[in-house]
Amino acid sequence: MTPEKTMTLDAIKTIGVIGAGQMGRGIAQVSAQTGYNVIVIEPYDEVIKKARASIDKNLQVALEKGKIKKKELPAIHSRITFEKELDSLAPVDFVIEAAVENTAVKVDIFTRLDQVCAPHVILTTNTSSVRLGKLASATKRPDKVLGMHFMYPAQMMKLVEIIKTPATSEESYQIVKELALKMGKTPITVTDSPCFITSRLIQTLINEAIFCLYQGVSTKEEIDTAMKLGMNHPMGPLELADFIGLDVVLAMQQALYNGFQDPKYRPCPLLMSLVEVGHLGRKTGRGFYEYNKDGTKKS
Repeated sequence: MTPEKTMTLDAIKTIGVIGAGQMGRGIAQVSAQTGYNVIVIEPYDEVIKKARASIDKNLQVALEKGKIKKKELPAIHSRITFEKELDSLAPVDFVIEAAVENTAVKVDIFTRLDQVCAPHVILTTNTSSVRLGKLASATKRPDKVLGMHFMYPAQMMKLVEIIKTPATSEESYQIVKELALKMGKTPITVTDSPCFITSRLIQTLINEAIFCLYQGVSTKEEIDTAMKLGMNHPMGPLELADFIGLDVVLAMQQALYNGFQDPKYRPCPLLMSLVEVGHLGRKTGRGFYEYNKDGTKKS
């Protein structure tokens, strides 16, 4: 029997990223800029097309800001390849899953990854709300399953939440931490609890803002203005909810409520009503605010 390969940061040459949506494409860019070859798994041609265009645009921004040099661009682009089948991740040394925020989908992905990837490969997820224990238990390597939660946009934001389960090995944790540091990120360590730190805090704020609107405390514009001018937030909580997508916001708040079984986390009825009628925010043209086709807010 061939002994299992010992995993170290230096042994990571190729990173697999699952999903080419807003988070996946940003994580792929960061990984390629750090010097890693990246295989992005994305089944939809239209999403791949958007991801390529987004990465091109973001690299131009990085170039204009002096964060990369023009001569580096061809090499960065050459390190990113797109594939459609999960089996294409067989040669990778590390995985970051950034698929849809759905527990069943992620459990299925981790079950398949466990079969596709070599036994030494660490499997991480960019989830903001799915319990890591459920993903770890879907594999035969629970010691090598962690959360690596990047903030949006991943190519710009410094923070990465590293989520550990009781089964996570110290070796795996240290490698993920070292990788985050190498990518220029600031890692923080979080236990496997509902919505971790950032999502738990921001969703609590958003939910309370929705309750303020629901209870007639003030208008949506004034609630958002209060947080922008009073707390120096770049975006008000209701605007932010529309940006995230109200269906995603509701799913995360339900994860908090179900995880803690504490009534203080119950989602506001107004949020549930908006989601039920399909007013999901920017992506549908209407949420707390109304939007033009280009995503700008209607006056």
